[in-house]
This record gives sequence, structure tokens and C-alpha cells, in this order.
Amino acid sequence: MIDVEAVMRSAQPSVGALFRWRVAKTPSKEAFRYPDADEVWNSIDWTETRRRVDDLAAGLLALGLQPEDRVAIVSNTRIEWILIDYAINCAGGATTTVYPNTQGNDFAHIVTDSGSVILVAENAEQLAKLKDSTEASAQIRNVILLDGEGDGEHVISWKELVERGRAVLAEDPGVVDRAIETATIDGLATVIYTSGTTGMPKGVELTHRCWIYQAHVLDAMKVIEPSAVQYLWLPLSHVFGKALLTIQLGIGFSTAVDGRIDRIVSGLGVVHPTFMCGAPRIFEKVRAAVLLASPQRGLKGRIARWAFAVGRASREYRLDDRPLPVSMRLAYAVADRLVFSKLKDRMGGNIDFFVSGSAKLNSQVQAWFYSAGLVIIEGYGLTETGAVTCVNLPLPARFGTVGPAMPGTDLRIAEDGEILTRGPGVMRGYHNDPELTAEVMVDGWFYTGDIGKLDADGFLTITDRKKDLMKTSGGKYVAPSKVEGVVAASIPYVSQVVVVGDGRKYVSALLTMDRDNLSKWATRHGLGDLDYAEVTQHPDLRKTVQRFLNSANAKLERWETVKRFAILPSEFSVDDGGVTPNMKIRRKFVADKYADVVESLYDAEPADEE
Repeated sequence: MIDVEAVMRSAQPSVGALFRWRVAKTPSKEAFRYPDADEVWNSIDWTETRRRVDDLAAGLLALGLQPEDRVAIVSNTRIEWILIDYAINCAGGATTTVYPNTQGNDFAHIVTDSGSVILVAENAEQLAKLKDSTEASAQIRNVILLDGEGDGEHVISWKELVERGRAVLAEDPGVVDRAIETATIDGLATVIYTSGTTGMPKGVELTHRCWIYQAHVLDAMKVIEPSAVQYLWLPLSHVFGKALLTIQLGIGFSTAVDGRIDRIVSGLGVVHPTFMCGAPRIFEKVRAAVLLASPQRGLKGRIARWAFAVGRASREYRLDDRPLPVSMRLAYAVADRLVFSKLKDRMGGNIDFFVSGSAKLNSQVQAWFYSAGLVIIEGYGLTETGAVTCVNLPLPARFGTVGPAMPGTDLRIAEDGEILTRGPGVMRGYHNDPELTAEVMVDGWFYTGDIGKLDADGFLTITDRKKDLMKTSGGKYVAPSKVEGVVAASIPYVSQVVVVGDGRKYVSALLTMDRDNLSKWATRHGLGDLDYAEVTQHPDLRKTVQRFLNSANAKLERWETVKRFAILPSEFSVDDGGVTPNMKIRRKFVADKYADVVESLYDAEPADEE
């Protein structure tokens, strides 16, 4: 049993102090690896990390940063993001995170609503967004450009910020230390704006206490060992990615950072990490790619099917930590050598486990990986709870659940099934919105908006978002995320799924196709000369999707099955408003935009048994 109160009594009062503590504890241990312009991976230890962070923090102070002043970062995941984030907290400021694909009004709203006074922009493209907003431009005193040269006044380069910081430190070596001391544990550390699926993004205020609590309690839980190596590609503008930066300070593992999604597989092969965190979609894509690349016929096809049959048969023994029968143990060893080892090698060959978060992981995907000897553990949290409310331990994992609450965090299920939580990780409130804060924070409990259930051991299962639950005309409740997850996991060509059917006799779905997998399908079917939109509407594709959909429906309750579907000619994107910057689908927006398509799925509605 972890004494959380004792942990917090001996903990540091701020993220800056936690950073200093980590450097003092393991000064020569590797902190980060990152690729340079020539794709050569560089390594820095904690001492070098402190030197770089102090230069940046002093540079921010030279720009006039005051305690709790907000500094907005709009950049893809890269080593500079991490260093400047640590520097902001060491200078006594607070970070405002902005997704690099945030556009127009949302970008201007986040910058102005947060009250940010400095903007860290990755390049000229991101800087142009500021120039497009008169109000945001007037508010930002300085811009720090990661790539490119500034004007030496309002816009300064990364190099110039470092030079200014070094000059300040040369005159006053203790300036950063004093700035760290200005921060208090209940002071503002980070403002993260929610994805805004139903309106403008809301600023979530997370204090130093939130990050300090997670860092030290997860260390005490021994979920991740200090000797571990993380591969970090997640957007650091998302609370899940951001949380990993302070969790690393608490535990002391090493992180290889490269936010380029198209480089994940090659990066894993170079870094050989022991764990990686990701959203469910990344694991769905890996599985789909393997399934589509695997031969379906011939000897290799039979071997692959046999291997996964052995893996499925072994799961209950391994999950219960029981020894495999001798014949199964020998069969699994052969399956691992012939099939599973190749998948593990593609993941770097050294993975202890993956962590899935930010959305519900389909149990079919989780079980498939486990059959091959790769463990995906699932956690749960929201922006408002600092990303980590619940977490499963790697072994034994309890599939289908997101684990129990972290020590020091309480969970409760309301009468209508809504999940309530309270604890040190919960936000201080919504920035500039006390009324909305009062709606979701009642007597210390945060109302998550998620529906779930707790088992006898305190393990939480997420059912759906409260506002997303549908009710058919027959009176049956349907959880869209469950149906969407099963469909996405069953059809390897699918990219996005939106289930509709509220008030209707049956459930239907709007589907978009994954471009890479669809291209492979088109080539195999002699349709390689057609463009993406033309292929999506080809009748042979519809037949292929229907076959996979029949398999998906077999995994659902009768009233949940998808009776009809439409394949759309383009994927939902941030630009067309179909998804948020963190790639969550705006369900209502999509249903409204494609209202005519939805109606066509219900023309002359069939009987339930169709």
C-alpha cells in the first residue's frame, strides 16, 4: 500500500524543483535521444539537459516572463518542445499547449483566452497563424522561432534565446534557481485546451501538484523501471504526451523522442525501446498492416493462422499466470520463432509493453497483440484529470478494463452510470470559466462525462461518453464507441467510423478508408489507375467491406449490429471540421454534414432482422 500523503509531504513543490531533483539524482544518466538533421541519433544526459534548460529559462526571464505568465507552444513533438517546456516551468511560468494542426479561430482563441504573452512557434507556417489574428498578435510580446531566423526584436530565433539566456546567467548565476522558488505546488503549471468536439476549446488549468503527484506515485507503483527506454512520438500538446515529461522526471527512465509518425517503425528499429505509449489507432494500424501483408493462402498463410490459433489458446493460461501444458509450450515456442518474433522485431525487438490511452482500445486488437506475446496495457484519464486516473499493471493485465484508480485517487459511479473522480490529479478548473467549472466540479468530485462500471476489485471498464449514447426506436441503448471499435478492428481498410441510429430502427455507419491500405487493395484488384475517391465508390470494395462487416456484426449484440453503411469519398480532417486537432471525430458535425447520406441509409427502413 502506497502512502500517498507521505509521498506528497516529501515531494518537490513544483515541476522546476522536480527537474532539479532528477538532475541531482542521476546527473550522468541518459535523459534523451533525438535524431538530428542527418538522421543520426544524439544522446544527452541529465546534466547536459539542465544546462540547455537553464539557458532557455534565463532567456525567457530576459524577455520579462513573470510568475505564472503563459507561454504557448505550437510545434510538433521534438526535443526542443521538451526543453522549452521544462524551461518555462523553471522560469516560474506556465505552458499553454497548442496542437500544430490547430487553425484559424481555434488558434486565436487558445492564444488569447489563455493570456499567453510569448509564443514558441516551430516554423514560419506556425508564425503565420499568429499574424492572421489581430487580437492574438497584439497580446503576444515575443515569438521564439524553433526553425528559421527572427527579426531580432519581436521574433527571435532559438539560437538567440539561448544566447540571451547565457548572457543573463553569466551576470547572475542564481536567476533560474530563484525563479523556481517562486512556484508553489498549487500554482499554475500548464493550460491545455480540450479538443472542442462541441464548441470552442476549453482551457484546463493543471497545477504543479497534478504533475508531481503522478510522477512520484507512478514511480512508487513500479509500472515503469528507471532502466526503461521510452519511444515518444505522441503529440506533446495532448495531455497524455505532456504527462510523460514529468512522469519521466519522477522515475528517471530515458526517452527517445521523434514526433514524425511516418518514422515510428524505423525509429523503433534504431532505438530498441522497452515501452511506447500510443493512441488506439496506432495499434489498429499496425495490426491491419500485418494482416494485409500476411499471405492468406499457401504454406505461409497456414503457418500464420496456426501460430495465432496457438497464441489464442495460450492467452488464458498466461493471463492467469499458469504454466502452459507441455504440448502448448512447445507449440508456442515454434509459433514465436516462425511468426511472432518477426512482429516483435518490427517493434524494435525489446518491448516489454505498450500503453494505450486517449481513447478506448478495442479488446480484439489487445488480444491479437497478446497472442503474439506483446502486451498492451490500457489506462484512463482526461485532460481535466492530468491524463492518468487509472492504469493497468503490465502483468497480470486485466483486458477490457483500464485498471484501478491510481493510489490517492477516488472513483465513484453515479446512479446514471457516469464516472466521478477526485484526487490530486484533477484540474483546478476551466480557465476564465467559473460557471462551467461549477457544473463539472461538485463537492470535490469531477463529473467526467464518461459512462462506466467498477468490478469487485475496483477495476474500471469504460462503456461510452454519456452524451454519445444512442437509443434505437426499439428502446435499446447503443454505445457508439463500442460498435465503432469493433468495426474498425474488423475491417483493415477502414480509417474512421461514425455510427448513427439515434431514434432509428437500426444502426448504420459512415466509413472512410485508410489511404495506404486502400491503395494496396486497388492494386490487387486491378484498379490502381483510379484515384482515392473513385476507389471508395467501387462496388467491389463495397463487397469486400461487407464481408468484413459480417464478421464484425458477429461480435455485437443483435441491436448493435450495423445493418447498412456508406463509404465516404474522403476522410474527415481538421480542415473540413470533421475532426478535432487531436483527431477526435466531431460526431454531430459529421452527421449533419452527411445528413443526406444518413437519410439514404434509412430510406424504406427494413425490419430489424434484415
